[in-house]
Amino acid sequence: MAEPLVYIDHSQIRPGRLAEVRKGIPDLVGFVDEHEPQLISYGFYIDEQASAMTVVAVHPDSASLELHLEIGGPQFRKLAQFIDLRLIEVYGEPSETALHQLRRKADLLGEDARVVVHGLQAGFARVPTADS
Repeated sequence: MAEPLVYIDHSQIRPGRLAEVRKGIPDLVGFVDEHEPQLISYGFYIDEQASAMTVVAVHPDSASLELHLEIGGPQFRKLAQFIDLRLIEVYGEPSETALHQLRRKADLLGEDARVVVHGLQAGFARVPTADS
C-alpha cells in the first residue's frame, strides 16, 4: 500500500511583495483544487511578521506529488518573483521522479534552497483510499 506524503515548503516573502503574494495564493489554490482531486490537504500560511510563507500539502502517495509538481509548475512560477524558497521538506518516501521535480522547483524558486526528506520510522495513517 502506498504511504501518504507530507510536503512542507518554507519561503521568505520579498520586501514589499506581501500584497502580490496574498493576491496570488487564492488563484494557485483554486487551480490545484480544480485539477488535483486526489490531494488530501493543501494550505498556505503566512507568519505573524508577514515575512515568511509556509505551504503544507498532504498527498495520498508519491504519484500525487509528481502530478502536483508537473501540472502546478507554471502556476508556482507566478509567485516566483515575490518569494525566495528556502527549504522543501518531505515526510515519507517520494519517488526518484518526485525528488528530481522537487530539486528543480527548489532551483527555480529559491537561491540555495534545500530539499530534505524525512523517512518514516514507525507510525500509521488513517487516510481514505479508493479501495475503502
